[in-house]
Amino acid sequence: MVARAARAADLADLDGAVSNCFACPRLVDWREEVARTKRAAFRDQEYWGRPVPGFGPPDARIGILGLAPAAHGGNRTGRIFTGDRSGDVLFAALYRAGLANQPTSVAADDGLTLRDTRIFAAVRCAPPDNKPTPVERDTCAPWLHREVALIRPTLRVVVTLGAFAWAAWWPVLRDVYGQRPPTPRPVFGHGAHWSGGSAPEVLGCYHVSQQNTFTGRLTPAMLDEVFARAKRLAGVD
Repeated sequence: MVARAARAADLADLDGAVSNCFACPRLVDWREEVARTKRAAFRDQEYWGRPVPGFGPPDARIGILGLAPAAHGGNRTGRIFTGDRSGDVLFAALYRAGLANQPTSVAADDGLTLRDTRIFAAVRCAPPDNKPTPVERDTCAPWLHREVALIRPTLRVVVTLGAFAWAAWWPVLRDVYGQRPPTPRPVFGHGAHWSGGSAPEVLGCYHVSQQNTFTGRLTPAMLDEVFARAKRLAGVD
């Protein structure tokens, strides 16, 4: 897998390779089991049931790094954050920020496009209980690292959704940018900001999970502030 990720010539090549990965047995079993049994509301739909590639233009200046696809979201639709409650919140915020052409995303063919923004996940398969293991994160890391390398010429800011994504970013500094990750690691928090060397600026944002949005820990205004800041740092109008 490491070799296959490294030789991906462009994002289309990388996306195809990602969607055919079988490196983590536990995640393979889970994603396929969910695709077979389905949720009752989606019983007439054919699930994607495979790893989910990134989404967005190749010249993105803003990256959004998430945790992993949702079992009945990206694992069903084949597009990251599409078709789940977290995505409803995220895409609405991107639309308000002028980074998406529509505020909702329900299917991979619904016409959604992103402006100056690419979304990808630290782990590309839906994990049981939304909790990938550190080993699974590290096994999946070559896909993330190659994706960042391919958009490196334009990438200026990365918004990390949650502490897991925040932690997954630091090895990218070493493998893509040739920089030693900061020691000690910067502490994650909503609104946390790190910059250094030639790497993109990094912003922390609470994850757009139902647990955070339903309880008010993460509000639309808080998301709007993060993406406004990301646009300023990236030089996006």
